[in-house]
Amino acid sequence: MTRWAARILERYGQAVTVERKGAVEAVRAFLQPLTERREAGPEPSPIGNVDGRLWLYLGRTALEAGDLVCWEGRRFRVRSRRPHYIGTELSHWRAVLERAREAE
Repeated sequence: MTRWAARILERYGQAVTVERKGAVEAVRAFLQPLTERREAGPEPSPIGNVDGRLWLYLGRTALEAGDLVCWEGRRFRVRSRRPHYIGTELSHWRAVLERAREAE
């Protein structure tokens, strides 16, 4: 019943990599910034621009807290995640990501 989710991701999803415990896995997922009341980009700070926006991940690959999702040269750390089911069958994972700091 959830094969449609896999087909949609394969056709329209973005190519991303998931880094965990030294392993890298190429997957397809949807990534986009979460909308806020105001559409703000990086904010100025004494050390330069800081991007505090959160990003949404939708994909079939399970993520764990601390995993890194890499897309188009950007690195995101998993902040929270949860599975979504249709009946008893896993449909997809939804995660909230934040930009990984360069020093990490």
